[in-house]
Amino acid sequence: MTKRIFISADHGMAIIYFLQSDVVSTLLDAGVEVIVLTDDDTKDKIAQRFARPGLSFEGLRLKQANDYAKKVSPRLQSLLIYLRRVGGSRRINTEAMDSHVWEVWGENGWKFRLGVWMPAAVMLFFLRNFSWARKLLVRMQNRFTPTPGLYTDLFDKYQPDMVIASTPGWRMDRYLLRESARRGIPNMTVIVGWDNSSSYNVSGADVQWATCWSQLQKDELVYGSDWDPEHVNIGGIPSYDGYFRKQWLMPRDEYFKLHNLDPKRKLISYASSFVHFAPNFPNIEALAKLVSSDALAEPSQLLIRLHPSHFQDKPKIFADERVQVFELEKKYPHVHVVQPVALGGSLGYYGGEDMDEKSSMMAYSDVLVTVYSTMLVETAVHDTPMIAATIDVPGGWNKPNKFSLSLKEIGDWPTHKRFREANAGRVASDEKQLLEALNMYLQDRSVDSVERRKFVEDEITFTDALSGRRTAEFILNVLNS
Repeated sequence: MTKRIFISADHGMAIIYFLQSDVVSTLLDAGVEVIVLTDDDTKDKIAQRFARPGLSFEGLRLKQANDYAKKVSPRLQSLLIYLRRVGGSRRINTEAMDSHVWEVWGENGWKFRLGVWMPAAVMLFFLRNFSWARKLLVRMQNRFTPTPGLYTDLFDKYQPDMVIASTPGWRMDRYLLRESARRGIPNMTVIVGWDNSSSYNVSGADVQWATCWSQLQKDELVYGSDWDPEHVNIGGIPSYDGYFRKQWLMPRDEYFKLHNLDPKRKLISYASSFVHFAPNFPNIEALAKLVSSDALAEPSQLLIRLHPSHFQDKPKIFADERVQVFELEKKYPHVHVVQPVALGGSLGYYGGEDMDEKSSMMAYSDVLVTVYSTMLVETAVHDTPMIAATIDVPGGWNKPNKFSLSLKEIGDWPTHKRFREANAGRVASDEKQLLEALNMYLQDRSVDSVERRKFVEDEITFTDALSGRRTAEFILNVLNS
């Protein structure tokens, strides 16, 4: 009989991971029927783009899932989500989780702090120190499984042999995974993001199998949230296979023409990041002034990539920063802005619609600057010099009830610390350091090249452009076992 797999792709990064790599195509070639559950509003558009025999698409019913989260014991569900988010074992680096603890403190009033945050801090002590507490938390979450399930008709219709999600229940996929576990159907998570296994921790459902990028991520899963090491596969990151194959790379002259770039000037790119905790504008403004002055070792230009959050209407501060960036583009002749392409629906600006844009920007930049973004790993794949810029505004966002975190204080987050310790790029905490690092790389882009290659090998393990196939083969082995 034909084997069937449900794949939950509720985020644009999951679309790239499964559909723009060899994962799904390898499964289909092996005779497996794949049903992708994705954003209801963009399902038909995605189905049209990736149409292939054996591959079908269904809606994830995110509206119904959100309604259940908001209407059925919403406070308790929210508390469990918070504890899951920050309750990883202290056996791993908890700096990213700790920041979220203080974010919740900072964005709520004293009534909440006394009635919820402080009791939760007691619970957090047990979660951080005892595996039985973390396992109990998973079981407590299982009580919030809709009956009848949100996907009962789909399970009955397709009778899947396995359910795979892009998180172990950290998002709305928790209801799908809980329903699969209740039915006794084997399930699996794939890790799509560099910091996922350290910034989000305890599972939101009973999930049996996982596949991740590296031994570093595997250790975070095993020691941080009690995964069985025999059930965690290291498969690399399928989303990056296209980088190694250069399949998304535009011709250089075509790319420069696209953004009205001067082919005679060096290209410095800035990838916005970390906007939820701090403004990026100080970094961007410093770069704009540098490329417009005579301070740099070579005549240069700046290309700014806005973050998907810059296109949110709420909170307004993100949109306001977007406006500021466009004003800089008007003010300085050698400053240009590129916007991520939106797929639509809940996938927003994470749809993977512009992988050619991202790949070309990283490949043709002489230096890429960001704030500890995942693009550090992606840029290292392209062997392009990179700088983590952490220029702060005193007080951060300086908005009531909006938590801000100094960019200088995030260097010990797990992925950030690994970047620094790998010496794969430079960190600039002020304009002087930024100028020095830029001039160094503009004069010799081979600086730190050896360290960049080692950084890539440590973080993603495989550089042979076969991670999609390798991951699919792991899925097939579990499916047939």
